[in-house]
Amino acid sequence: MERIHYKQEINMTETLMNRINELISHYPEDKRKSALLPVLHEVQDAHDNWLSIELMDKVADILGILPIEVYEVATFYTMYNLKPIGKYMFEFCQTSCCCLNGVEDLMDYTCEKLGVGIGETTADGLFEVRGVECLGACGYAPMMQLGDFYKEHLTREKIDQLIADCRDNKIILHDK
Repeated sequence: MERIHYKQEINMTETLMNRINELISHYPEDKRKSALLPVLHEVQDAHDNWLSIELMDKVADILGILPIEVYEVATFYTMYNLKPIGKYMFEFCQTSCCCLNGVEDLMDYTCEKLGVGIGETTADGLFEVRGVECLGACGYAPMMQLGDFYKEHLTREKIDQLIADCRDNKIILHDK
Protein backbone atom coordinates (compact mmCIF):
# COMPACT_ATOMS: atom_id res chain seq x y z
CA MET A 1 0.00 0.00 0.00
CA GLU A 2 1.38 3.37 -1.02
CA ARG A 3 1.50 5.97 1.75
CA ILE A 4 0.58 9.51 0.82
CA HIS A 5 2.13 12.33 2.82
CA TYR A 6 -0.31 15.23 2.97
CA LYS A 7 1.11 18.72 3.55
CA GLN A 8 -0.62 21.16 5.84
CA GLU A 9 0.07 24.74 6.82
CA ILE A 10 0.59 24.91 10.56
CA ASN A 11 -0.94 28.02 12.11
CA MET A 12 -0.64 28.02 15.88
CA THR A 13 -2.30 31.36 16.51
CA GLU A 14 -2.10 33.22 19.80
CA THR A 15 -5.77 32.39 20.42
CA LEU A 16 -5.16 28.68 19.80
CA MET A 17 -2.06 28.64 22.03
CA ASN A 18 -4.00 30.40 24.80
CA ARG A 19 -6.72 27.73 24.55
CA ILE A 20 -4.12 24.93 24.57
CA ASN A 21 -2.42 26.42 27.62
CA GLU A 22 -5.79 26.75 29.35
CA LEU A 23 -6.49 23.05 28.69
CA ILE A 24 -3.04 22.04 29.93
CA SER A 25 -3.58 24.07 33.13
CA HIS A 26 -6.29 21.61 34.19
CA TYR A 27 -3.64 18.92 34.81
CA PRO A 28 -0.62 18.67 37.12
CA GLU A 29 2.65 19.81 35.50
CA ASP A 30 3.98 16.25 35.40
CA LYS A 31 0.75 14.99 33.77
CA ARG A 32 0.62 17.31 30.73
CA LYS A 33 0.03 14.27 28.50
CA SER A 34 -3.45 14.02 30.04
CA ALA A 35 -4.43 17.06 27.98
CA LEU A 36 -3.66 15.24 24.72
CA LEU A 37 -7.21 14.43 23.59
CA PRO A 38 -8.71 17.89 24.14
CA VAL A 39 -5.60 19.55 22.69
CA LEU A 40 -5.84 17.38 19.56
CA HIS A 41 -9.50 18.41 19.19
CA GLU A 42 -8.65 22.10 19.42
CA VAL A 43 -5.71 21.83 17.04
CA GLN A 44 -7.70 19.78 14.54
CA ASP A 45 -10.61 22.25 14.66
CA ALA A 46 -8.19 25.09 13.92
CA HIS A 47 -6.59 23.28 10.96
CA ASP A 48 -9.42 22.36 8.57
CA ASN A 49 -10.45 19.36 10.69
CA TRP A 50 -7.39 17.19 10.11
CA LEU A 51 -3.97 16.49 11.62
CA SER A 52 -0.79 16.17 9.56
CA ILE A 53 2.30 14.43 10.90
CA GLU A 54 3.96 17.83 11.31
CA LEU A 55 0.99 19.13 13.28
CA MET A 56 1.00 16.07 15.55
CA ASP A 57 4.75 16.60 16.06
CA LYS A 58 3.99 20.18 17.13
CA VAL A 59 1.42 18.92 19.65
CA ALA A 60 4.00 16.48 21.02
CA ASP A 61 6.47 19.34 21.40
CA ILE A 62 3.93 21.53 23.19
CA LEU A 63 3.00 18.74 25.62
CA GLY A 64 6.58 17.59 26.11
CA ILE A 65 5.88 14.03 24.96
CA LEU A 66 7.19 11.82 22.18
CA PRO A 67 5.58 12.14 18.74
CA ILE A 68 4.74 8.40 18.80
CA GLU A 69 2.53 9.03 21.84
CA VAL A 70 0.47 11.48 19.78
CA TYR A 71 0.36 9.14 16.75
CA GLU A 72 -0.88 6.27 18.94
CA VAL A 73 -3.87 8.32 20.09
CA ALA A 74 -4.62 10.00 16.77
CA THR A 75 -4.60 6.70 14.86
CA PHE A 76 -6.71 4.87 17.47
CA TYR A 77 -9.71 7.22 17.56
CA THR A 78 -11.87 7.80 14.48
CA MET A 79 -12.60 11.35 15.64
CA TYR A 80 -9.13 12.42 14.53
CA ASN A 81 -8.58 12.80 10.80
CA LEU A 82 -5.15 12.08 9.37
CA LYS A 83 -5.82 13.42 5.89
CA PRO A 84 -7.88 16.22 4.40
CA ILE A 85 -11.58 15.43 4.61
CA GLY A 86 -14.81 16.65 3.10
CA LYS A 87 -16.47 19.63 4.73
CA TYR A 88 -19.50 17.47 5.53
CA MET A 89 -18.48 14.08 6.91
CA PHE A 90 -21.37 11.63 7.17
CA GLU A 91 -20.34 9.22 9.94
CA PHE A 92 -22.79 6.34 9.90
CA CYS A 93 -23.05 4.10 12.95
CA GLN A 94 -22.29 0.55 11.82
CA THR A 95 -23.10 -1.51 14.86
CA SER A 96 -25.92 -3.93 15.59
CA CYS A 97 -29.01 -1.73 16.01
CA CYS A 98 -28.19 0.46 13.03
CA CYS A 99 -27.29 -2.51 10.82
CA LEU A 100 -30.52 -4.30 11.74
CA ASN A 101 -32.37 -1.13 10.74
CA GLY A 102 -30.77 -0.75 7.31
CA VAL A 103 -27.78 1.56 7.77
CA GLU A 104 -25.64 -0.42 5.33
CA ASP A 105 -28.18 0.17 2.53
CA LEU A 106 -28.29 3.86 3.45
CA MET A 107 -24.51 4.08 3.32
CA ASP A 108 -24.50 2.46 -0.14
CA TYR A 109 -27.28 4.83 -1.23
CA THR A 110 -25.36 7.86 0.05
CA CYS A 111 -22.14 6.78 -1.63
CA GLU A 112 -23.97 6.18 -4.91
CA LYS A 113 -25.71 9.57 -4.63
CA LEU A 114 -22.38 11.34 -4.04
CA GLY A 115 -20.31 9.24 -6.45
CA VAL A 116 -17.77 8.12 -3.85
CA GLY A 117 -16.83 5.04 -1.88
CA ILE A 118 -16.54 4.74 1.88
CA GLY A 119 -13.69 6.97 3.11
CA GLU A 120 -13.47 8.96 -0.11
CA THR A 121 -14.03 12.68 -0.49
CA THR A 122 -16.14 14.07 -3.33
CA ALA A 123 -14.26 15.94 -6.07
CA ASP A 124 -15.71 19.26 -4.86
CA GLY A 125 -14.38 18.60 -1.34
CA LEU A 126 -17.82 18.86 0.24
CA PHE A 127 -18.64 15.31 1.33
CA GLU A 128 -17.12 12.21 2.82
CA VAL A 129 -18.89 9.04 3.98
CA ARG A 130 -17.52 6.91 6.82
CA GLY A 131 -18.64 3.99 8.89
CA VAL A 132 -17.90 4.30 12.61
CA GLU A 133 -18.42 2.29 15.74
CA CYS A 134 -21.42 2.70 18.01
CA LEU A 135 -22.49 6.30 18.56
CA GLY A 136 -24.63 5.35 21.54
CA ALA A 137 -27.99 6.27 20.07
CA CYS A 138 -29.39 2.80 19.42
CA GLY A 139 -32.99 3.90 20.01
CA TYR A 140 -32.73 6.24 17.02
CA ALA A 141 -31.35 3.75 14.49
CA PRO A 142 -30.37 4.03 11.78
CA MET A 143 -28.38 7.15 12.53
CA MET A 144 -25.23 9.09 11.78
CA GLN A 145 -23.20 11.97 13.11
CA LEU A 146 -22.71 15.10 11.02
CA GLY A 147 -20.34 17.50 12.73
CA ASP A 148 -21.35 17.70 16.39
CA PHE A 149 -24.93 16.60 15.76
CA TYR A 150 -26.78 13.32 15.38
CA LYS A 151 -29.15 12.68 12.47
CA GLU A 152 -31.61 10.01 13.52
CA HIS A 153 -34.22 7.61 12.10
CA LEU A 154 -32.58 8.00 8.70
CA THR A 155 -34.31 7.24 5.42
CA ARG A 156 -33.33 7.81 1.80
CA GLU A 157 -35.51 10.91 1.80
CA LYS A 158 -33.74 12.28 4.88
CA ILE A 159 -30.36 11.58 3.26
CA ASP A 160 -31.47 13.43 0.11
CA GLN A 161 -32.57 16.40 2.23
CA LEU A 162 -29.31 16.42 4.21
CA ILE A 163 -27.24 16.44 1.02
CA ALA A 164 -29.36 19.28 -0.40
CA ASP A 165 -29.10 21.27 2.85
CA CYS A 166 -25.33 20.80 2.92
CA ARG A 167 -25.03 21.98 -0.67
CA ASP A 168 -27.16 25.02 0.24
CA ASN A 169 -24.92 25.67 3.29
CA LYS A 170 -27.87 25.23 5.67
CA ILE A 171 -26.19 22.70 7.97
CA ILE A 172 -24.51 23.83 11.17
CA LEU A 173 -21.63 21.49 11.99
CA HIS A 174 -20.49 22.67 15.39
CA ASP A 175 -22.20 23.94 18.50
CA LYS A 176 -19.29 26.19 19.51
